[in-house]
Amino acid sequence: MPDLSLLTSLARLRALDEGIAQPVATVRHCHLSERPMVFIPLKLSGEAAAPLAAMLGTDRDRPRLLVVTQPRNRDLRFAWAAELAGVLLPYVEGFLNDTETVERRNADPYERALDAPQLIVPNLAGVAFTRLLGRSTRFRRPDGPYPVPDVVPLLGRWLTYFGERAAYPGSSLMTAATEELGRHWASGQSGLEDANLAALTAWITTGPSDEAEDPLIWPPAGPATDPGFDAEVLAPAIDSEKPERITEALRTQLEPTWRLMWQAIDLLAALPEGPSVAQRWEHDRGSFSAMAVHIAEGAPPQPRRDGAITAAAKLARMERAQAAYDVQRAYDDPLVMAEYRLTGEAFAGEVAETVPDNAEGEGRSRKLRPLVVIKTDDPVRLPPGASLGTPQRRGQGAELVDAGQGLVTIKITKGMGRGKTPAPGAVPEVGERVCYTSLTDDFQGSPALPDAEATPWTHGGPPQEYVPDDEDAQEEWS
Repeated sequence: MPDLSLLTSLARLRALDEGIAQPVATVRHCHLSERPMVFIPLKLSGEAAAPLAAMLGTDRDRPRLLVVTQPRNRDLRFAWAAELAGVLLPYVEGFLNDTETVERRNADPYERALDAPQLIVPNLAGVAFTRLLGRSTRFRRPDGPYPVPDVVPLLGRWLTYFGERAAYPGSSLMTAATEELGRHWASGQSGLEDANLAALTAWITTGPSDEAEDPLIWPPAGPATDPGFDAEVLAPAIDSEKPERITEALRTQLEPTWRLMWQAIDLLAALPEGPSVAQRWEHDRGSFSAMAVHIAEGAPPQPRRDGAITAAAKLARMERAQAAYDVQRAYDDPLVMAEYRLTGEAFAGEVAETVPDNAEGEGRSRKLRPLVVIKTDDPVRLPPGASLGTPQRRGQGAELVDAGQGLVTIKITKGMGRGKTPAPGAVPEVGERVCYTSLTDDFQGSPALPDAEATPWTHGGPPQEYVPDDEDAQEEWS
């Protein structure tokens, strides 16, 4: 679940006192597709990657139910995977038809999809199962001693991609409903209890209720099923060897979650989209387009384990993305920024005085450096010289000059235009409410890494090309 900050903790206490979840965001920090693919997987109890059923679709009134009528039968499991591919792959590949040419500085232009698919699962366990499902299928082969339908390996590659992308900070290609709801509302229950989609949705809409936690009314949102259902309903249905009985039993487990998923989407859609969401979605579209090209060019599937160089580069990208995501959320949302104001990393107040024509240096080295004095009640725990940014004027840079006795003096260093006087609106007016923070997107670049072929022996040496063999074809689902 999202980090439990001080303000979120206070919001949880208030939710408990008032009996209704409290908002901890004023805008939506994730992209919502106009046509998301809701995907609710179920797995067989006691098995890591044995699928039992899935309900999925893009139309809330027409869910598609896929069932493995004998979950321990390998052939039926892969037939189910082929059915799943028949629904997911056309949805995914349909976004590749319309593209735009993106020009890049010092690099060749590339084609980027105008839109991208979005998978929404109930919870983080659903994300983990999707990744495991991808690992169990992407190395399979349509020929050899353990053949599978030819669409199954391709499905595995896409499921692996979406599962990995779900861990990328700020990405919306695959999201968990409980995670996004918990990022925008604070309930009066624990983070562990927030993983129950029915209970969390109830807190947000009507308040806590015993019914929301009753598995007979609201079954678990998967991928694990309720033990009572397994023993009293599912096991006898499987033993009966009647497919229609198994299908109907699983439908009762999935349909309530299907309704909750669309209710969660409606709750999130009611919030205005944050200004930075579109930029992150552009990155998602670029990543999705690159994956499609990777597959089209006949590249091998994702390896079981990344080599040292690949892992280091991936870690650096994710750390940079996390830092950028934190900054963007704070700049987009006053409630998120309030947490940084409490810690002294940001301050807000009213402009008390300005010196728009202040300059430093002489002659050609003279630089315009307007001064702004801000009256604030916030604690300021930043040293003089600290670099600052502001949500009100994105792209503007400032520097802390002095802070004390409720007055903060800052010096604007960039974002004023190129004239000898500041551009209109570049310097805050006296009486204007402003906010400045040490959170900026001026991050240090990623370290230069050698090519994978140059991996030093201390890190395992150059990775060997992975070639799936017959043992892989038997692994996990056999």
